[in-house]
Amino acid sequence: MTGLSPSGDIKPLLDDESQRPRVITPFPSPKLTDLSMFQGEHKESSYWGTYRPQVYFGVRARTPKSLVAGLMWLVMKDGKPVMRHFCENSNDLKSFGWKEHNGRDFGRQELFEQDMVLETSFVKSEEGSLGYGGDWSIRINVQNMLNDDEVKRTSGSRQDVGNWQMHLKSQNHLETHYCGFKTPDIVNLSGLVQQNLTAQEEKSGLLQLSDSSEDSSNIYVFQISTTNQSTIDIAFVSGIKEETSNMENRIMSLTGLPLSSLLEEKHIAFNAKFNECFNLSDKLDPETLVVGKAAIGNMLGGIGYFYGQSKIHFPKSPLAKSEDDFLLYWPAELYTAVPSRPRFPRGFLWDEGFHQLLIWRWDVHITLEIVGNWLDLMNIDGWIPREQVLGAEALSKIPKQYVVQFPSNGNPPTLLLVIRDLINGIRTEKFNEADRDKILSFLDRAFVRLDAWFKWFITSQIGKEKGSYYWHGRDNITNRELNPQSLSSGLDDYPRASHPNEDERHVDLRCWMYLAADCMNSIQEFMGKNDILVTEDYSSIAKLLSDFTLLNQMHYDKDHGAYLDFGNHTEEVRLVWKEVIHEDGHLSRELVRETYGKPELRLVPHIGYVSFFPFMFRIIPADSSILDKQLDLISNGNIVWSDYGLLSLAKTSSLYMKYNSEHQAPYWRGAIWMNMNYMILSSLHHYSTVDGPYNSKARTIYEELRSNLIRNVVRNYDQTGIIWEHYDQTKGTGEGARVFTGWSALILLIMSEEYPLF
Repeated sequence: MTGLSPSGDIKPLLDDESQRPRVITPFPSPKLTDLSMFQGEHKESSYWGTYRPQVYFGVRARTPKSLVAGLMWLVMKDGKPVMRHFCENSNDLKSFGWKEHNGRDFGRQELFEQDMVLETSFVKSEEGSLGYGGDWSIRINVQNMLNDDEVKRTSGSRQDVGNWQMHLKSQNHLETHYCGFKTPDIVNLSGLVQQNLTAQEEKSGLLQLSDSSEDSSNIYVFQISTTNQSTIDIAFVSGIKEETSNMENRIMSLTGLPLSSLLEEKHIAFNAKFNECFNLSDKLDPETLVVGKAAIGNMLGGIGYFYGQSKIHFPKSPLAKSEDDFLLYWPAELYTAVPSRPRFPRGFLWDEGFHQLLIWRWDVHITLEIVGNWLDLMNIDGWIPREQVLGAEALSKIPKQYVVQFPSNGNPPTLLLVIRDLINGIRTEKFNEADRDKILSFLDRAFVRLDAWFKWFITSQIGKEKGSYYWHGRDNITNRELNPQSLSSGLDDYPRASHPNEDERHVDLRCWMYLAADCMNSIQEFMGKNDILVTEDYSSIAKLLSDFTLLNQMHYDKDHGAYLDFGNHTEEVRLVWKEVIHEDGHLSRELVRETYGKPELRLVPHIGYVSFFPFMFRIIPADSSILDKQLDLISNGNIVWSDYGLLSLAKTSSLYMKYNSEHQAPYWRGAIWMNMNYMILSSLHHYSTVDGPYNSKARTIYEELRSNLIRNVVRNYDQTGIIWEHYDQTKGTGEGARVFTGWSALILLIMSEEYPLF
């Protein structure tokens, strides 16, 4: 079976060796996660962690069939008990999040409930442990609720950690009950617990578990009830042998005063490392420092471990669409940060590059392993699924329409931002010799995968004109969207050409490809790989895409003084209510798209984040009058400037804050997003430091924008305890996903004035 490749060459759709479709065939090179730096002591030390970002508090190991622990609690709402377990994007819980987390063996979180405050702490200890991965302990402090005994112990045995026990200790009087369940996954656990509680309440009038278990139970839930402020310590010890005589000492070292001392020690170390990494203590007020610590704490505390198989679109019949038009990717694990624990608790490819710009400054080893995990998900054609939905828990938190991944669609290659940063870090001697050698070893193995990734982009997303590219995957037959979305760009509903076709030229993708080519050229030169076979001439491609004259010919609009997309476009498009006749004959009134003007090939007249990509990637010469135009656009209060940050779409755009369909509220059509503000701020900083007639102007705008962003995020955090997904374009209030400490955590790098170099 054969087919056309994106470059037009004939190549087999089936991999000859395995006779499986190429789209689900792994890339044939050694995995990055098999490097020795990720094995041995490193692997064991990172085995246990708070790797369940989708729940309010959870612990698991980095293995597919892990022992899993988590926290639930009951609250009364409208006279009925409500279970808290999986993070929810609602205001029922006032706020929650990590105040401190070091990404490895310590974290402290606060959860503000209606009538109480829960503080959960996690710490690992290798001292005295005989089991793989060591011992760990959890402390739960309960405050504002209406008193030295071991209450419960549970135990088991696993091949990885050996015999294990979990001990519950408290200085307070606690009432405990339990129930064992047999269930294939943990997604429905809250419902099972609530059913058991309801049944017991009907029998006895008491809201307590049944103190029973099903045959072959694989999940046990322990209910702890207390009537006042309480501190509960839960110690996990592993590698237990019958002749072990120090069990009590091990338990004591993980509970009570020894645990308090260990947590205080980790707290002090966290603050010291925060000061060392970001050097902010003398620059900012205490309220701002709290937000900075929450940013890095939540970013690190949001790192998760996932295992499963992605669903990949693969039509099984050319005649009809089917819900079964997908294949399963190979079983894979993913160690990654997540954008938002309640809303997006899974891996997103383009988000991850922004995450790692922050994380590598804290712990470069975590960054290398996460980037390695992502690159190991590459298939034989160099494609990486942009959204990773691995396992039942991840699947339970995503709308059905976003589960299946399309192999024609990409995502911005932001991981190259991180790799460029690491190379520049080596050049400026930011790393010690050991870390430098690990980065070089990583890049040496990663190069062949990065080369394949680049080739996938440069063939699959190429446009008609030389040096042009466009995001594939836009719906060119829809009558439901005002402007067909470009999910693969990461900017979703940002306005593009009204009528998608292959004539499109997307200025943001062109700039991403410039970054990719320039970064690959830098790696090739830095690593001395000029003598090996590579698929592309990176230097020539980077030179072509940085050609200022060619860029202006393709994308610059002199009337607007802005860079714009190009495509088949008309402004005369509206959403109107119409009576729609369905296949079964019934009528419904629906909002559909109507086109009143004939589309034509032209520049698309929407100014916003996309317009500033040549500025962000510093393609504009420092002495060009066009740079002056960009500074004017950025600082114009009638276009994208506000007192809270730069708007995603100009107020002058015909689609500013417009719904894209009946149920698609404006997303990238005005709201203030931190990742793009960070990139623009980074270039303002750059142009303010290089020689040129506009450096003073760039400095003034830089200082005011930086101040606006910090002040607004801190103000919102003071009011809500939350770092938000995006911020309102007129009032600056937090909106969208709560606890969005993915790229919104870049506010910490804005505070410390740490920006990527190009």
